[in-house]
Amino acid sequence: MVETVLILGASGKIGAHCAKAFSEAGWQVREYDRTSGDMTAAAAGVDVIVNGLNPPNYHNWAKLIPEITSQVIAAAKSSGATVIIPGNVYNFGTAPGPWSQNTPQLATTRKGRIRVEMEKAYRKAGVRTIILRAGNFVDPTHSDDVMRMVYLRTIAKGHITSPGDPDALQSFCYLPDWARAAVGLAGIRAQLNQFEDVPFAGHTFTTNDLRAELEQALQRKIKLVGFPWLVFKLASPVWELAREVTEMRYLWSVSHQMDGTKLASLLPKFRPTDRATVMRAGLPADINPDQAMPGQTAALLS
Repeated sequence: MVETVLILGASGKIGAHCAKAFSEAGWQVREYDRTSGDMTAAAAGVDVIVNGLNPPNYHNWAKLIPEITSQVIAAAKSSGATVIIPGNVYNFGTAPGPWSQNTPQLATTRKGRIRVEMEKAYRKAGVRTIILRAGNFVDPTHSDDVMRMVYLRTIAKGHITSPGDPDALQSFCYLPDWARAAVGLAGIRAQLNQFEDVPFAGHTFTTNDLRAELEQALQRKIKLVGFPWLVFKLASPVWELAREVTEMRYLWSVSHQMDGTKLASLLPKFRPTDRATVMRAGLPADINPDQAMPGQTAALLS
């Protein structure tokens, strides 16, 4: 029998990739966005709910995250569906990695504490829940991911931006891979505990690792530059996004990685996209050697 998944936030990064991955795996896909009306009604008869809803630009998390959480819990209770949530690393604060499902969640920021409370709400509600926890999202199909908006924001000028310590390990999650892992976990949900916290290892590398990879790919030197944190700090009183991003600045200098042991045991056949492809995913098409015609890249960079 064909199973059904309800994708919340189907037009967003998580939602779009999950809709594609579940469809390719033979699931019936329903899509829900903020204009779709009653979530519980939309969830009637579904087997899995993927919660890809997230307030844009960190807007008013303290109010909106609990509201979304309550709606999803109600929809899951009504339908009996398993909820899959993209967990993040804000929960861990400044504790050094590797981070696993057993790492104490000692959030040091307001947004981190909101996420900790969100996950506690799912656990307390008793709905079947899978937290698929990952680091920085890398999205090959959207321009608003961390690779394009932060690291490669001025790559056309031959620069790579370091938002923190360029030698600090950072965890990266290639979203098509996350979506495939979500499909895999959905397929074995009956074998899992009522509440599962599953770290997604993805790939781990430093800003200097990224620079070395792109220098090799583009056959040119790339200059390391800093992120304009002072501008963000000065704008924080009147610019919500600047204020919210500045709060998480510490993460860029906390060396960490996700422990992939649990996911590997649950999905032993799962293989992530190779690291080089992930590192190059944010390059503009006109200078991406994976998309350019032979001989074109050198001419573009000359």
